[in-house]
Formats: sequence, C-alpha cells, structure tokens
Amino acid sequence: MKKGIHPESYRLVVFKDTSNDSTFLTRSTANTRETIMWEDGKEYPLVKVEISNTSHPFYTGKSMFVDTAGRIEKFRKRYEKK
Repeated sequence: MKKGIHPESYRLVVFKDTSNDSTFLTRSTANTRETIMWEDGKEYPLVKVEISNTSHPFYTGKSMFVDTAGRIEKFRKRYEKK
C-alpha cells in the first residue's frame, strides 16, 4: 500500500439510519456538525444516512420504499376523500 494517501483523522462516529432510526458506532473521517449521546454516556459526532444495512433490501430481504420528502403524505392529503 502507498504511504501518505490515507487520512490520519479517524475518530469514533455514530451513523443513524433515518428510515428506521437504527444507529451504529464506527470509525470514520466523515465531517459532521451534529452530535449525539451514545449508550456509553459519551457524546459522538452524528452522521445521518437514508439507507444502511438495516434498511437496504439486499440485506433485509424485503422491498421497502423510503420516503424522505414526505411525498406520500402530501399525495394522500391532496387526494383523500372528504
């Protein structure tokens, strides 16, 4: 492996899947402005992701529609019978 091409600033970061609210702690260099209190009582940087291994159809074996913009609710409100 070439020396000097990998970042040196790895730190513990919490990733949160916004589709099912699952979280996991891992090392990363991802930049973030938010923090979260983890299970061990320490505060870590938080990175929000739309899909992770806990919600991706390949890993779960289920087909799932991830609606991040609220489009389904807007459609239902617009066309619901009154």
